[in-house]
Amino acid sequence: MSNTENKPEVWLRGPLPGIPALLQPVAHALLQAQKEINALMIDFPEALLWEKPAGLASPGFHLQHLAGVLNRLFTYASDGQLTQQQLEYLKSEGKPPAGEYSTGTLLDIFNKQVDACINQLKSTDESTLTDFRAVGRAKLPSTVNGLYTHSAEHTMRHAGQLLVTVKVLADRFANNTDSRLIT
Repeated sequence: MSNTENKPEVWLRGPLPGIPALLQPVAHALLQAQKEINALMIDFPEALLWEKPAGLASPGFHLQHLAGVLNRLFTYASDGQLTQQQLEYLKSEGKPPAGEYSTGTLLDIFNKQVDACINQLKSTDESTLTDFRAVGRAKLPSTVNGLYTHSAEHTMRHAGQLLVTVKVLADRFANNTDSRLIT
């Protein structure tokens, strides 16, 4: 085991440098999810990236969606509206991208997004956490803190769903119990 594997969960390692006190739980959750997702996807067979066991979302969808939703929620938190590029990314979630997109590529996109989120948290003034933020075309009401909190909760939810999906697919692949997965 490496030193990282022996460490306690991120939230038990103490305050993260540069993160405002009230945003520590958000940063802890994002970094914990990042750690777990990267470890989970080591040696995951590329052939299974877009498989949907029992009609569930594919691992590829979860990886795309994790990066995309963080990008969108943090855009709203910074009082921005989505760009055409962000809207196109949203529409593409769950579809294998054109060209070669590996698990590593999707993880890289997710990891860069988590890094961007951590940087945004570092630059967030705690006095703005209760500021109103409009979400989506319908301009639904939220706050800076609401968006950050939801980003952490949503990320952990999808990390859990990804874990189950990956374990089911990897088990089927290892045991060749699904003829569609045999190449």
